[in-house]
Amino acid sequence: MPDRWKFAPHDRAVVGRIVQELRCSPLLAHVLASRGVLNGQDAKVFLDAKMNDLHPPAQLPGIDAAADRVVAALQANRRITIYGDYDVDGVTATSILWHCLKLAGGRVDYYIPCRLEEGYGLNCEAIRKLHEEDPERLVVTVDCGICSVEEAALARQLGLELIITDHHTMLEQLPDAAVLVHPRLPGSTYPFMDLCGAGVAFKLAWAVCQRLGDGERATPAMREFLKSAVALAAIGTVADVVPLVGENRILVKFGLEVLGRYNDKKTKKVEQPIPGLEMLIKIAGLGENTLFTAEDIGFSIGPRINAAGRLGQARLAVELLTTYNRQRAAQLADYLDQLNKERQTVERKMFKQARELVDEHPEWADHPALVLAHPEWHPGVIGVLASRMVEQYRKPAIMIAMNDAEKLGQGSGRSYGGFDLHAGLTACGEHLVGYGGHKYAAGLRVQADRLDAFRLAFIEHMTANKSNVVSEKEIYVDAEVALADLTNKAMTELETLGPFGSQHSKPVFAATRCELVEPPKKIGGGERHLSFKVRQFNKIIRGIAFGRAEWADEMAACPGPISICFAPGFNRYKGYESVELQLIDWQPDPSTVNPFAKSAPAPAAEEGVSTAV
Repeated sequence: MPDRWKFAPHDRAVVGRIVQELRCSPLLAHVLASRGVLNGQDAKVFLDAKMNDLHPPAQLPGIDAAADRVVAALQANRRITIYGDYDVDGVTATSILWHCLKLAGGRVDYYIPCRLEEGYGLNCEAIRKLHEEDPERLVVTVDCGICSVEEAALARQLGLELIITDHHTMLEQLPDAAVLVHPRLPGSTYPFMDLCGAGVAFKLAWAVCQRLGDGERATPAMREFLKSAVALAAIGTVADVVPLVGENRILVKFGLEVLGRYNDKKTKKVEQPIPGLEMLIKIAGLGENTLFTAEDIGFSIGPRINAAGRLGQARLAVELLTTYNRQRAAQLADYLDQLNKERQTVERKMFKQARELVDEHPEWADHPALVLAHPEWHPGVIGVLASRMVEQYRKPAIMIAMNDAEKLGQGSGRSYGGFDLHAGLTACGEHLVGYGGHKYAAGLRVQADRLDAFRLAFIEHMTANKSNVVSEKEIYVDAEVALADLTNKAMTELETLGPFGSQHSKPVFAATRCELVEPPKKIGGGERHLSFKVRQFNKIIRGIAFGRAEWADEMAACPGPISICFAPGFNRYKGYESVELQLIDWQPDPSTVNPFAKSAPAPAAEEGVSTAV
């Protein structure tokens, strides 16, 4: 379906005021204005966010009681077990709290459930095992547990002290743990509701550090730990795709700075470096970076950590981020890199099978969501597959790995267009063995004989709630620009808006009357990506479109100039940087003939509507 370009309205007076008060380029002012910043003072607050702008931990519901219990356990020399999750958020949350408690001299270990055998979150068998090994231990969950009513009841019955810290969507009944820590607990007045599991764990570590200091300020060693741990919080925040606004933006902004210091030979190094993080940066091909972006986490660091959990070995990812042995860290980083390559191979096969399923059932393409199942799918990779299917078909997708022997399917879903995925699963809960997650991503289990009924119920729920889904087929454009305005200086200004991510996307611009300088090329593994070069007047600039190789022939066949919709950025290589366009969409301009055209002109777009071929 063609995309519509929706241009942000601009008040020239507001743009002019920002330019004058901030002394910035009109380009930056246009983007700020399009995102609700109305004057220079608000712009300065937004652009100059500081770690001091983070809310005090004490404001987070349950945090004081949790920190008090943790410190009491430390002082009594009791074992403290961190019960984590196998995704990046859970792994980094576990690592943050582990480093904190280890620095405090605590007896600390961790338990990460096997994704393939135990599934997500607390389970009763694990609770019994932990109690049998040491009934006096304190168990602290990170990134899980808020829906574990039965498991918390068992812990209470056994006398096992349990603190639950989480950020996922809650059920009506809350678990009866010793303490619950969650930004959205009933009655919460916490100013920011969108922390991820690592963000909540960072706040708990902060509160513990305060208590081990003078009650308000941590000791110098603990302060240095918190400064370095923000890198782990940033990785978890980006990887969990929570909104990159408010506190999350601050954590990621300063976490990226810490990551850059691992490679920077000129400035002050990280005071308490994590060897595994340093090795992971190198194995991901980021060893020369001093300016890290959220994309570096999302596309390079995060997937390697996630691969361990997806293939049932998340404990190794936690070991990587907690070991102080550099040789062991190097071995683990290399192993995770190999696991990621294995995951990519499995993912490519599954993606091909999923598209074939849709082709075999044409009626599914018209459904408002995709619910697909296959007996050969790896349960650890279905989340990645769901994301790829959302990207391909632009609708919510639930992918289910069926276990024919057990007649049970394990599924993972990703949302699209603002649809509340967790609410959708709740509406169809009678057909499921279990489910959990939040608005944007969720997991589920379904019996084989209930699969068709679940698919039908989910599709019916989506159809009935279409009015609550915002079409993302509209591309929101911050402003129309001339390519000549995209100077290195202007791009440096735009980078101050970052980091970019969910609900705070990169600036998107449009440019008209652009001519292809040469035929577009298909590049990358499997020739999945598109490389092109365009000229507008005397300005020539290179661009790339990820996963859009099919546009190469279409663009070459298009007559005349084209209009392009893109996110500009720097291409940095060996100390050099140049402006590069990431193509989001394009459409033909009705003008002169393209010298590289190989076929008849494409049909004209509907009058008054910007549409892409």
